[in-house]
Amino acid sequence: MKIHEYQARDIFARFGIPFPKSEVAYSPDQVFEIAKKFGVPVVVKAQVHVGGRGKAGGIKLANTPEEAKTVAQSIIGMVIKGLKVEKVLVAEAVDIKSEAYIGVTIDRRAKRPVVIVSGKGGVDIEEVARQSPEAIHKLNVDPLVGLLPYQARELCFKIYDDAKIATRAAFVLLSLYEAFVESDASLAEINPFVIDKNGELWGCVAKILIDDNALFRHPDIEEMREVIGDEVKEVEAKAKGLSYIKLSGSIGCVVNGAGLAMSTMDLIKLYGGEPANFLDIGGSSSPEKVASAMEILLSDKNVKVVFFNIFGGITRCDDVAMGIVQSIKKMGVKLPIVIRLTGTNEDKAREILKQTDLIPVASMREGAKKVVEIARSR
Repeated sequence: MKIHEYQARDIFARFGIPFPKSEVAYSPDQVFEIAKKFGVPVVVKAQVHVGGRGKAGGIKLANTPEEAKTVAQSIIGMVIKGLKVEKVLVAEAVDIKSEAYIGVTIDRRAKRPVVIVSGKGGVDIEEVARQSPEAIHKLNVDPLVGLLPYQARELCFKIYDDAKIATRAAFVLLSLYEAFVESDASLAEINPFVIDKNGELWGCVAKILIDDNALFRHPDIEEMREVIGDEVKEVEAKAKGLSYIKLSGSIGCVVNGAGLAMSTMDLIKLYGGEPANFLDIGGSSSPEKVASAMEILLSDKNVKVVFFNIFGGITRCDDVAMGIVQSIKKMGVKLPIVIRLTGTNEDKAREILKQTDLIPVASMREGAKKVVEIARSR
């Protein structure tokens, strides 16, 4: 789950991470009042769930309250990567002496959290990794033990020459790791993490991504959710017991089981196609559940063909077949549908589907080839 920068600052602040004073504003007049209260200069920052705000003109420095109001007028209402800016963060500006990066994420290969620091902050860490990999320092952390103080100090000494600053930065890094773990995050980062002209340490930009599967433990964080774009479908699908993620291709996939779904998408890619989604209907699928899956899938106008790949164990093939028939009748589906039904009650399913125009296949491989062939012809 994505949240805004001002919300990430609030979470990090609970763990003692220092940030300049800031407030959220929804109008230029509010920005003016906040800038007058803080004193100047201030930074006015668009609050949208995308990166590249600065390059798009969504982050600007203002030296007077009047200037802050003027830049707010240009930012509020602007569109950045398809998202309209409806609010801004007004923050005290920092007189920056140096910039660094500190962050924590998951190393899926190592199956552990990884702490990352770099003396090159203020730009995308991916860009730093490509152009200056020697500037990136990483440490995989034993999740049972956590990040230890001496490990945090060792990392910070790699990016700071001053022992006092490195030691203070290590305390912030430990707090960031704590925030990462306690929030069930998949990413927590501060970029840039700066030293000002007085030698004080500040976080300037906060970012945190929360694992959706852990939100039941964090109702306060779930309340921060602002559902936008394709996330609307994902949330709707979850409420109906489905797992849905939109992708960029044209082959709609409806599968039972995450492993089978991943294998299905791999086969489609192997034969030169592009999946339009990940859609797992799970076990014990009622006809109504399958119909809901079809509605969500077909709301994507890029879908040219649908592939049902069902291995019936707990999931009954006849339930899936009934759901498909109901969907076709209710929605007037005109798209070609390729279907592979194997397992529990597959004979009953075939009888149900005999009077339809669905394209049956005997195997998953045959189905993947067929949907790629159809997608290319449409």
